[in-house]
Amino acid sequence: MFFDSDFSLGPIVAFVIGVLYIPILLAIARALGLYAIVREREAQVFTLFGKVIGTLDEPGLRFPLGYFGLKALLVPFFGKLYRVPTCLRQHYLRDQMVNSEEGTPMGVGIWYEMQVSDPVSYLFSNANPEGSLQANVASSTISTLSNLEMDKMLEDRHQLSRRVRAAVSPLSEQWGYALGSVYIRKVAFTDRQMVDNITDKVVKRLVQVTSAMKQDGENRVGLIKSETAYKVSQKMAEAAAARPAIVGEALNAIAQQDPEVLNAVMEVMETEQLIASGAQVDVLPVDSEILVQL
Repeated sequence: MFFDSDFSLGPIVAFVIGVLYIPILLAIARALGLYAIVREREAQVFTLFGKVIGTLDEPGLRFPLGYFGLKALLVPFFGKLYRVPTCLRQHYLRDQMVNSEEGTPMGVGIWYEMQVSDPVSYLFSNANPEGSLQANVASSTISTLSNLEMDKMLEDRHQLSRRVRAAVSPLSEQWGYALGSVYIRKVAFTDRQMVDNITDKVVKRLVQVTSAMKQDGENRVGLIKSETAYKVSQKMAEAAAARPAIVGEALNAIAQQDPEVLNAVMEVMETEQLIASGAQVDVLPVDSEILVQL
């Protein structure tokens, strides 16, 4: 069975060519401003003849004609499209030099995060908004921390961070930024000799504290021992005082039950007392009265 090759291949070739043309047509339509794709954390600013006609900041497929009217068709020829990332950014400024109230030079590290909140102000209010914001944060940090007491500078970093943020936020908003968290992460000494001196003082202080703690522990142990010994001696005295009465009651009970047992017990006790005294004992036969008299 034979097929007509022109009849079978023609539609397939036309379909393939049509599919290949779709990306080209979409690119042309996009270049002409018929549609725009706004990504996550991105804003697109449209300008025409040097003036801003609008901003698209909702992610997804957008049609500028629906937002800006026929002016959107002139943007590719007489205007410009700016893409501004609006994601959260973090920066860390190291070794910002400040002097404490005592005149000690110290290095401060400050971390902050910021996000573009007004794309138009970000583009046109400042030629270098990120550099200006960084300089503003650094200068506010130096002005806030300079001439503070060293203890306050080292201990009150949370409060100082909030003060820096309050000082920077108004100006950053004018430049299209929303300043997020600001935190003074590090306050360090820059003079090596001073660091060594402080280290020596800290070590000496630790030795003093350790010795004081050890002495306090020994005093407490001695006090506990003396209290325990006092209680033990008190109980022993009570027991010694109660012993004659208990022994007497026991002997009375034995005497009532069996006097011979009592006599045997008394003899054993007397013998023990005699042995314990260390006295010299002479053993004589039973019928040795003459020897006893001698």
